[in-house]
Amino acid sequence: MAGHLRARAAQASDACRLTLAELLTLPDSQSLPSVLLLSATLTMLPVAGAGTVLSFLLWWVAWAWWRGHDRLNVPPRALALSLSPRWSRRCLHGLAWVFEQADRCLRPRWAWWTHQRTQPWWALWVSLMAALIFLPLPLGNVLPALSLMLVALGWMFRDGLALALAGATGVAALAYVVVWWELLLGLLAAALPHLPWLQAA
Repeated sequence: MAGHLRARAAQASDACRLTLAELLTLPDSQSLPSVLLLSATLTMLPVAGAGTVLSFLLWWVAWAWWRGHDRLNVPPRALALSLSPRWSRRCLHGLAWVFEQADRCLRPRWAWWTHQRTQPWWALWVSLMAALIFLPLPLGNVLPALSLMLVALGWMFRDGLALALAGATGVAALAYVVVWWELLLGLLAAALPHLPWLQAA
């Protein structure tokens, strides 16, 4: 898979603009882990609004997972989402690197983490991480996106350790949001006494 992705990147022309539909044909069509992996990866690209738009797709993945589905019929509008030629090549190389590392490090273990009965809990986890990605925080997409990528790879390789790491990364993402929330509240508390309408009152 990694070699195929790098070959596809080498063949990409300067005018190549990969769409989500084309990316989904590379790993495993529209299986839920594939859609989750690609969506989470794309949320980390420095494209304005990408995280906000893709968070809705992630919520749809979570809903399908909750219902026990194995595949997802991605809507045409989402499939038409395209990347610039530069980011198309970078995305292909990035995905190739991810698969190379996953092939080296991941293997079936801790089977109870990937038991079918755990799917609803991971669906809730995907939904929670999508909510964090939706929030407009500086670099707020990185940790939840990494958590979702580990969830996807954990299910692809049936590796419970990857899922455990996904949980740890997600907890760090939640802590990041809490820190920013407390900082925002502190700034508001410091600014309120200096607001003109409050001084006039």
